[in-house]
Amino acid sequence: MEDSVNVLGGPLQLCCSDPETGFYRDGYCNTSEEDRGSHTVCVEVTAEFLEFSRSRGNDLSTPIPEYGFPGLQEGDRWCLCAQRWQEALEAGKAPMIKLASSHYKALEHVDLEDLKKYALDLS
Repeated sequence: MEDSVNVLGGPLQLCCSDPETGFYRDGYCNTSEEDRGSHTVCVEVTAEFLEFSRSRGNDLSTPIPEYGFPGLQEGDRWCLCAQRWQEALEAGKAPMIKLASSHYKALEHVDLEDLKKYALDLS
């Protein structure tokens, strides 16, 4: 597993424990070589984003009980693939994010200045 450091250089904070998120389903947007999707951006999903994601073939709102996935609802937090967030940004559908809970490896796919424009936790 990569070091648990956020995009601002501090300790990675919890993204969400209900529903459990993250590549490791531990509530954190940690990553490793095994995480080919780079589930590193902690987002707060909106209905608009969920519809966008569904239209791109990634339905995050439909429950999949056999995998313990309850389906996301507006307002839920989730460790999103960095590339999906970038795609949503380019389409004008990017959800807000929590910088302290977004892993520094996201910066391999997205620009910090773009993330800051959508930050819930930047004062």
